[in-house]
Amino acid sequence: MKIPFNKVYNTGEEEKYVLESIRSGSHCGNHSFCRKVIDIMQKKHGFGEIFLTPSGTAALEMGAVLADIGPGDEVILPSFTFSSTVNAIILFGAKPIFCEVDPSTMNIDVMKIEELITSKTKMILPIDYAGLPCDMDKIMALANKYSLIVMQDCAQSYGSYYKGKACGTQPHIAAFSFHETKNYNAGEGGALVVNVERWVERAHFLQEKGTDRRLVLSGVKSKYSWVDKGSSYLLSDVLAAMLYAQLKNEDIIKSKRGLITKAYQKLFTSFANLGKLSIFQVQEHHELNHHAFWVIFDTIDNKEEFMSKLREKEIAAYIGYLPLHSSPKGIELGYKVEDLPLTEDVANRLVRLPFYTGLADSGLDHCINSMSQVLNKIYN
Repeated sequence: MKIPFNKVYNTGEEEKYVLESIRSGSHCGNHSFCRKVIDIMQKKHGFGEIFLTPSGTAALEMGAVLADIGPGDEVILPSFTFSSTVNAIILFGAKPIFCEVDPSTMNIDVMKIEELITSKTKMILPIDYAGLPCDMDKIMALANKYSLIVMQDCAQSYGSYYKGKACGTQPHIAAFSFHETKNYNAGEGGALVVNVERWVERAHFLQEKGTDRRLVLSGVKSKYSWVDKGSSYLLSDVLAAMLYAQLKNEDIIKSKRGLITKAYQKLFTSFANLGKLSIFQVQEHHELNHHAFWVIFDTIDNKEEFMSKLREKEIAAYIGYLPLHSSPKGIELGYKVEDLPLTEDVANRLVRLPFYTGLADSGLDHCINSMSQVLNKIYN
């Protein structure tokens, strides 16, 4: 049996809603299905104002514009993240200040943020890796202490909770992704959540190419004008229709994915207890959306053997992120491999396991049995 790394899950309602959107004749952003998606998100998770965007990348960029990130600013973020996180700030001239990760979560190490804060620091930009929430209480406390903005990269954590609060409800702004690799997908899509009320009107202007068109649509003005910088940060209503079908079935999808997490935890915990490898640590105050599952092996050789043996069995495991500080662009920006030794070390030994909703229905037992055989061969 072939097990891919990711496979799109359909609820069975996508076609119906997409066809309904096509027949409506209203295909651009902020039409009926966009409004339905926003309504679901707000009622279920208590977000602030929501702006559906063409991608999670676009949401991050819109957030950077909203926060007035520009030349001379510094933004603290983990090196262990996707390029979109850092691109959102360097596009506007800011300098990324890379921080080490906590190897128990692979999220930014909150104990090392404060030492990186300078008079130029404007933002802290953490990411919830694999859907595991970062420590937002401590991050927000630091932000309040130094009057910094927090933009949470929630690309992987829609539906996860931290101390009873949905990821994305605590920071000033938060960016989500609904790419086809995520739990809930629109093919391409994202959302920016704005939790600062005084920023909401400007966010509407930014989303509509820097115009006050929204005031015309709401009857406040008779014609709109160019009032700010901005771009076309709008999700097509056709894609929103697909996302609506997914979010209507959020609990079913989350439950299925939870079965995969449980199976992986059972298998890998026994090896972790023997000190052979490590897996992420879920605390009592975490509620997972079950986006992904990762393992850090004791050696690079064992990691590579694990992945190689799985490939022979047609099971696709994958590496995690390549650290940004030691990437070609990171080196160009002046960083060196040895600047973040912990991040470099654990990233080299990390493997992400195949994880998609349909795996719970077909292939999970085969996947677990095959991995068990490989692990026993490696460590016995």
